[in-house]
Order: sequence, then C-alpha cells, then structure tokens
Amino acid sequence: MILDSPRTRTGPIVSRSALAKLGGALALSVPLVLSVDLVSAAVALALGLGIILTSGLTPREFFLRTLPIWIGAPSVFVTVSLYGVARGEILFEWGVMRVSEGSLELALASALRLFAVGLPSIALFASIDPTDLADGLIQRLHFSPRFVMGALAAMRLLGLLTNDARSLALARRARGVADHGRVRRFFGAAFALFVLAIRRGTTLSTAMEARGFGVPGIRRTHARVATFDRRDALLILVCLAISGTAVGVAVATGAWNFVFTIAA
Repeated sequence: MILDSPRTRTGPIVSRSALAKLGGALALSVPLVLSVDLVSAAVALALGLGIILTSGLTPREFFLRTLPIWIGAPSVFVTVSLYGVARGEILFEWGVMRVSEGSLELALASALRLFAVGLPSIALFASIDPTDLADGLIQRLHFSPRFVMGALAAMRLLGLLTNDARSLALARRARGVADHGRVRRFFGAAFALFVLAIRRGTTLSTAMEARGFGVPGIRRTHARVATFDRRDALLILVCLAISGTAVGVAVATGAWNFVFTIAA
C-alpha cells in the first residue's frame, strides 16, 4: 500500500522530513516497549495525543489506518487476562484459563501500551512519502542506493500487484473458470501472480541496470535534495521527551516493569 503524499495534507508534522518522522516514531516506541506497566503507557498515550492531532489526518483516515490496533488491543487484553501470569487473587478459573488480579493488570497494561506505541507512530508514518524517505536514507544516512532504490521500486509495484489480482479474477470469471473450487482457484491465482511479479521485477531490474543503478565507481546524482533542519530535529526531541517523560514517571512511581523481568 502506497502512502499518501504529505502535499495532500496540512499540519505542523506533515511538512517535516521523512527521516524526522521515522526518527520520531522510533523515539516514541523503543523506550516504551521495554516495560509493561499502566503508568508509562497512560502517560505516553496522553502526551501522544498532540502528535495525533497535528498529524493532518482526518478522523476517518485515522480510524481506518489504526483499525488493526483497535482490533488487536482487545484481543491482547483477553488473551493476556486468560493466560497471563497469575498473581494476587484468582477471580476466575476454568481448565487452563485463569484470571487473576495480576493477569488483569498485565492485560490492561499490554493493551494500553499497544495504543500508546501504535497510534502516534501510525500518525507519524501516515504522511511519509516513500520517495522522500528513500532520498533521506541515501543522502543523509548514506544507505546503499542499490538496496534503497530496489526497496522503493518494490513498494511502488505493490499497487500494480493489486491491479493484476483484480484483472486476473475478472478474466477468469469471464472465461467461466471462477465459479467452482475456491481453494484451488486461490492457489492458481497466487501462482499466476507470482509469475507476473517475477517477470515484472526482472524487467524493472534490467531497466534500472540500463540506467546505471548500482554501477560501482559512479557517483549518483539526486533529483531532489533531502533536507533536515532544526524543526525536524525538534520533532525527534519532542517524541523523545514524550517517551522519556513516560518512562521517568513510571520509574518515579515504582510502576516500571522491565519486560525481561516478566519473561524471567
């Protein structure tokens, strides 16, 4: 799925560079995944609302993009509450399922952490243009152009793969071979799409090689200059401050619960 261009949106975060948004998402998420506790997740979610509100997403866009989180968080809560570590008073027990005060607290913290990490990160990623991100990775972080441009080309072809699947289904239905054997039809269509993807990838690879992509000893030029100014750095610092505040409050209140301690 190709993300919308940031030029179609308005908001303070939309105009920031793709690297700043990627760095901000990492600054938000990495510290929070080190602990499963209610305090850090709640503080991060409350502070992360500012990121969501300034992301330029409409309420409908935001809900559709974050729909997997709205579905996954309740599933996490139910699973952890039934099969999590039993601590404190046992509230319900049946077979291998055991609900306790500790498992409910852990389940609520896990679900809330999923919201705290996922919602602001998706809001940041929503306005990232893949081409801008590729330019930033190559020009600013000095990633391999061969690898980055290949990944960008593959992402751009995902839309064509969707169109191929739709056209293939319509063509088979027109020939009368799509009315029976749903499972067999699925595997046949998947194999046909696999062959089409290999052919298109081979053609694209040949075209890129003909244009000098990946040729050693040649210095690449860029159609657009990837910028990174103080406002981009400020976005990363704000995201880092959000996660740092959440972690600090959790440690200060004694709620910090290191994930490796839980696993042990």
